[in-house]
Amino acid sequence: MKHVGENVVRIEAEALRALADRLAGPMAADFNRALELMFDCLGRVVVTGMGKSGLIARKIAATLSSTGSPALYLHPVEALHGDLGMIVRGDLVLALSASGETEEILQLVATIKRLQVPLISMTCDDIAADSAGGGARSTLASTLASSADVALDCSISQEACSLGLAPTASTTTMLALGDALAVALSEKRGFKEEDFANLHPGGKLGKRLARVESLMHSGDAIPRVTAQTKMPDVIYEMSRKKLGMTAVVEGDRLLGVISDGDLRRLLEQRGKDALDLTAGVCMTRTPKTIGPREFAATALARMEEMKITSLVVVDRIADNDQRLLGILHLHDLWGTEMV
Repeated sequence: MKHVGENVVRIEAEALRALADRLAGPMAADFNRALELMFDCLGRVVVTGMGKSGLIARKIAATLSSTGSPALYLHPVEALHGDLGMIVRGDLVLALSASGETEEILQLVATIKRLQVPLISMTCDDIAADSAGGGARSTLASTLASSADVALDCSISQEACSLGLAPTASTTTMLALGDALAVALSEKRGFKEEDFANLHPGGKLGKRLARVESLMHSGDAIPRVTAQTKMPDVIYEMSRKKLGMTAVVEGDRLLGVISDGDLRRLLEQRGKDALDLTAGVCMTRTPKTIGPREFAATALARMEEMKITSLVVVDRIADNDQRLLGILHLHDLWGTEMV
């Protein structure tokens, strides 16, 4: 019994190695054809499967959706009892069935053909090319594979189950092949980090990919004074807004900043005479800034590199002219689980 777990993993790993070899060789053309069909799909990728294959189908649909390809899972039994309307012209169907003979899946094929919707199958029935080299499928191919526009081979040498019955290695290869399609498709679409962020606003990933503009202090929450403001009023504004600094502005145009550190150094150098100065005299004229569309992770890296606790969020108007939009403080990043 002590080697059962190890053997399961080794069997499934071997199934994945064999799948990778097929993708690099005999199945490469079919994989690319499937990819082109999915890329050209103007509607949604409708993923379907029964039992354990259905569970994998749900995950594949979720992965496609989260990487920029609209997709949904359709339960084949519910499809036969009223949900067939979920498939419309312009969609594409990705059907999973280990045997390729799942009755409920096969009953959908007629509707799929009637709607002229492309069909891609994932089966484990060892779809082989004709020995004559014409590319036709073997007569051993399942009904589903034979009916598909593109048939993808998830065949395995054995299931990891000791009885050879429970879907284990077969579902692992289906899952991996679904991931391969989703990732290849997202790259083909030019799916970028910012697109991923837009589709994942919640959870840890979403928080790490949050934009500066969604976290910054803006409007009346921004500490700001004019260049003519006397230092006692500057200190009052900094204390009232509680961000450890204030922007010095002319209208919305950023002139500089005064931080707690600047204030301490000024008092050390000038003593009480510092209170007679104006913000324009005391400010730092080259503050550290960031754009509103930058990622929170970028802002944090910049703060850590510069050993500062806040960044001024600006919109650049000209080379030496910046419009104040907000203030991002280190405290604002705590909720992103990065700090």
